[in-house]
Amino acid sequence: MADLQELLDVLEMRPTGERSYEAGSISFGGGPSVFGGQLMAQAIVAGATIDPNKEVLSLHTVFARPAQVNLPLEISIDVLQAGRSYASGSVAFRQGEKECARSMILLGSIEPDLLRHQPSAPQVIPPADAQRVAHGPEYWEVRMAEGIDLNDPAVTGPSELTVWTRFPAAPATQTVSRALLAFATDGFLIATAMRPHPGIGQSMAHVSVATTVVTHTLTFHEDVNAAEWLTLQMASPYAGHGSSYGRGEVFDPKGLHVASFVQENMIRNVPAPKAAPSSSA
Repeated sequence: MADLQELLDVLEMRPTGERSYEAGSISFGGGPSVFGGQLMAQAIVAGATIDPNKEVLSLHTVFARPAQVNLPLEISIDVLQAGRSYASGSVAFRQGEKECARSMILLGSIEPDLLRHQPSAPQVIPPADAQRVAHGPEYWEVRMAEGIDLNDPAVTGPSELTVWTRFPAAPATQTVSRALLAFATDGFLIATAMRPHPGIGQSMAHVSVATTVVTHTLTFHEDVNAAEWLTLQMASPYAGHGSSYGRGEVFDPKGLHVASFVQENMIRNVPAPKAAPSSSA
């Protein structure tokens, strides 16, 4: 699956100054805007440079405005602190004079357990028995536990979703694997929020329903291998006032709880077009 190189290439940042870089984008989803998962993946790679001796533990990203695929991304890193156990900073994405997104990054050293507990992995059929879902490029494999069609507005269910994801050709490095998991966690929680509501489906997004991810927070608990099947167990406990809130847990094939994420979204009717002003004779 050599096509994964296209995504890996945009994770390679070109230095333009002290803690400033430039990077490109991939076309994902058919629209002109940069996929939020790509920006989070790039934020992890950029944030890892704050302290190469530590792992990225979490990021919190605010998407202020869309970035355009056809324009280069200007990336700047601001170090907040770099201590013995933790380091932190922000990664900002700009195009021209406009800032498009900003991520707060926390890095840390891996410490031995003082205590340990975790939730149980979901009891669902294995990914080998699930139907593959077309959810992007061929190098990203996605399967759903229930085999549901999220694009069909007539299909309803609880505001829950279990998805398997993997990038079979992913390099065996923690920074890249964590970046690819960030990419994978971005695109399902809006559809999860839509599930209970008849007449609303993901196929309506950007057509008759205005949707966007507003914030996304991802926390890593354990090492991640993006080349193996990871289970994303997601739920959207609240939707209202033109928004939704969703959360997810990530488990590896052995049931180890490797990451958690939460997301705030906008889900609104597309505004009706304004009537053209009438011309006077």
